Amino acid sequence: MHKQISLVFIFLTTTFLVAQHTTNPLLTEDTVSQQKWVDSVYNSLSLNEKIAQLYMVQVFSNGEGPSKNDVLDLIKNHKIGGIIYSKGGPKRQAILNNQLQEQANVPLLIGMDAEWGLSMRLDSTFSFPWNMTLGAVKNNQLIEQTGRQIGEHCKRLGVHFNFAPVVDINTNPNNPIIGNRSFGEDRDNVTNKALAFMKGIQSAGVLANAKHFPGHGDTSSDSHKTLPTVDFSAKRIDSIELYPYKTLIKEGLSSVMVAHLNIPSLTGENGLPSSISKVIINDILKERLKFKGLIFTDALTMKGVSEYVVPRVDGNSSSSIDTRGDVDLTAFLAGNDVMLMSEDVPSGINKISEAYTKGLISEQRLAHSVKKVLQAKYKVGLHNYKPINTLNLVEDLNRIKDDVLYEMLIENAITIAKDTPKQLPLRHLETKKIAYVKLGDDNGDAFYNELKKYTDVHIISDSNLDGLISKLQNYNTVIVGFHKSNDNPWKSYKFSDEELTWLYEITRTNNVILNIFAKPYALMDLKTVTNLESVIVSYQNSEVAQQKSAQLIFGAIPAKGVLPVSTGEFFKVGDGIQTNSLQRLGYSIPERVGMSSYALQKVDSIAKHAVNEKMTPGIQLIVARHGKVIYNKNFGKHTYEGKEVVKFNDIYDVASLTKIVATLPLLMELEEKGVVSLDTKLSEILPSYKNSNKKNVTLKKMLSHYAQLKPWIPFYYKTLDSVTKKPSSKYYRTQKTEGFTVKVTPELYMRDDYKDSINSIIKDTDLLSRLRYRYSDLPYYILKQYIERYYDKPLDQLVQDHFYRSLGANYTMYNPAETISNKDIVPSENDDYYRFETVQGYVHDMGAAMQGGVGGHAGIFSNANDIAKIMQLFLQKGFYGGKRYFKSETLDKFNTCYYCESDNRRGIGFDKPQLGDVGPTCGCVSMTSFGHSGFTGTYAWADPETEIVYVFMANRTYPTSQGKNMLLRENIRTNIQEAIYNAIID
Repeated sequence: MHKQISLVFIFLTTTFLVAQHTTNPLLTEDTVSQQKWVDSVYNSLSLNEKIAQLYMVQVFSNGEGPSKNDVLDLIKNHKIGGIIYSKGGPKRQAILNNQLQEQANVPLLIGMDAEWGLSMRLDSTFSFPWNMTLGAVKNNQLIEQTGRQIGEHCKRLGVHFNFAPVVDINTNPNNPIIGNRSFGEDRDNVTNKALAFMKGIQSAGVLANAKHFPGHGDTSSDSHKTLPTVDFSAKRIDSIELYPYKTLIKEGLSSVMVAHLNIPSLTGENGLPSSISKVIINDILKERLKFKGLIFTDALTMKGVSEYVVPRVDGNSSSSIDTRGDVDLTAFLAGNDVMLMSEDVPSGINKISEAYTKGLISEQRLAHSVKKVLQAKYKVGLHNYKPINTLNLVEDLNRIKDDVLYEMLIENAITIAKDTPKQLPLRHLETKKIAYVKLGDDNGDAFYNELKKYTDVHIISDSNLDGLISKLQNYNTVIVGFHKSNDNPWKSYKFSDEELTWLYEITRTNNVILNIFAKPYALMDLKTVTNLESVIVSYQNSEVAQQKSAQLIFGAIPAKGVLPVSTGEFFKVGDGIQTNSLQRLGYSIPERVGMSSYALQKVDSIAKHAVNEKMTPGIQLIVARHGKVIYNKNFGKHTYEGKEVVKFNDIYDVASLTKIVATLPLLMELEEKGVVSLDTKLSEILPSYKNSNKKNVTLKKMLSHYAQLKPWIPFYYKTLDSVTKKPSSKYYRTQKTEGFTVKVTPELYMRDDYKDSINSIIKDTDLLSRLRYRYSDLPYYILKQYIERYYDKPLDQLVQDHFYRSLGANYTMYNPAETISNKDIVPSENDDYYRFETVQGYVHDMGAAMQGGVGGHAGIFSNANDIAKIMQLFLQKGFYGGKRYFKSETLDKFNTCYYCESDNRRGIGFDKPQLGDVGPTCGCVSMTSFGHSGFTGTYAWADPETEIVYVFMANRTYPTSQGKNMLLRENIRTNIQEAIYNAIID
């Protein structure tokens, strides 16, 4: 015992050296006014009322726990000092709180456990990431901002004390109660995170609380159920467990919560809870650490203290401590200021009062604690109490700025723990066949759906392991998502034995990326990682964590996180592989990129109006800025009369967008390679044009629509029967037969040689009488003929090989009806003039249909997400997904208006903003912007100056294209564009 006491003395002396100078964190700047108020209130209270100020009782707003009348009794008749709220809802709590405060002579000090936000206790409130997740974040400014925003939520709800941060250093992976609530196992990281969190909370005018003193991180039992033992030397505790407290106290920590722990090396006695130990509270915390803030007991209802057995002098145990007040008195005598959740408040008040009367408690000691409570009340504004305003309360506790911060935290936390082949982020998508396998007992839909935004990913499952392994043979990359419940930080995180067996077998035969959506300790279950190529830890299974993990895998965001704990022999604290973005599109919320979610509601209104007024049956809409898609919505249905609502993966006939997403990129490649130049003449690339009236037409003039070419030629019309006005048997068959293999629709095949006739008609047709800007499809028939001849490959194969596969544009294709179901293809028209059927899955444009659905000017089908990728590629000057497709100067060359002085706004292939009042845009875009529109109602535009990409997909030609184009007449697409630009707030 003598040796033990000596160690404690050495410990206390050492601690004293680092804590000589601290100030009272409860004092305000107007100390004179504060002291006057504190003294006035104190002097107005009776003895028992003063003691009652030291009590905070637990209250539930959901009807659980003590009744409202019981609580009112404690407030009105016993004059308790505060309340700690537990489970319930924000509106109910606010109303209840206002009612309780109204009955209090001295306003009540309100506390809550809001470690990751009010959602720790309340429904309908915001949940920030758990501390373990925050521990993976290297940017401590984000942690401070988290504390700040949690503090703002507390303040809005009338909460004065947040019992956070947890500063326990979780050096025991089997800790049943701390775990995810800790910032990790590294004392410096925990200290820095806790300090930042504390500063954030207190900057919002809410008092912070460091817990659980002197350290609950290396325990294997739960103090709610028993008395855990911390069996370390005083020296170890001083250097590890107490380290965060020393720093936080120096920096103005408002309060400390003392845990119920058995720490013989400090107390000098086995079995004494630290929460009622004078050595720990008075000698260490107050005297040696010089802590002058409020000291709370942990809940006195917890068995760690309530079942404490008082030892006899001879060391033999006697009866348990009497919880009807004795534990309260003992806690106060040990140095605590506030008795939290006493089992019997009236008895506790009486016991302390009796001790005061008997001289066991001095007036100085009582005043010391009571006045600290009153100082805290003054500091949080209770000297000028105002009830909680319940108007817009839930909205105020779930702000967009909270969503923004949550995203940033998750992005900064996700950790690549292993990546042996350096395959992350995934590149060369054209070589990848990717499968997703779900393990765990929670949902992984958000992860899978986000993965599919980047490339073709198949979800693979089987009730039998052999069956699963067999199916996976068709894939060269397998992403395994381990999804565990995100309901709270105590939920199970372990692999089952069966899941481990399956994982080992999958890794034995496949290239695997394992993504853990649970606490990092899940990795401890792995007996080997030899066959595991890559491991990602995402910490939580929230939708945002799943989405951001998918974005990281594909390089839309970089990897920044580091492991806050060691997890077995393979992964150590601080491990984390950093990666850079590949500049693929990410997905976020408007405020991340300086836009207003509220203002973008105008886009919703315009789109709904267009659908409701039957300007188009349905719409897909995407807006991206700074490389992030921040608006991605669908409206309406495939048809007016149908039931098929528009889905994200539905594809539309993009009509003339084909020009800039298929033909133009291929030409840009050839120009960049020096095969052609903008001054190349048609006679130089197509020998058949040497004697044509178009022989001297240059690519520059032709693609600027400044070459006297006719706007279009109705090739199909001359192939109709002159009497029936239906496809003539001279040119068509209803089945594929020799000489009739050009598929127009599944029941209409055109004569093979007529494709050559189309090219001849274009070559020989007259030019317009004078040179002026005149939009024309004909240049893209000509370019298709040239490009296919140059490569000796069809256009549809070329665009897949050169662009779409590597871009991950898996929903972009010609003739989609050949490969995907019609339920995923939006119909274009009920044709009553050429094909005489519903045009769905085959190109709407008649000229492209007569080319087997593959035109240079039309024929591409896609969804808004894929078109956005291609527009982003252009916006990023030819770079996307870690690959450079074009040089920057190539994009500049094509995105130039060469004939503006001739009142021709066009670039090379790209449309450009109007030169006057009327044109293809809202008039609010920059002159460096570019894009195109399509006859079916589609529209795509990119603006380098605002970095905005806007894609509008529609089938306004359904059921007929013969009526008025109301999308155009009502300026729907450009009005939406204007609303987008009006939503910019930076």
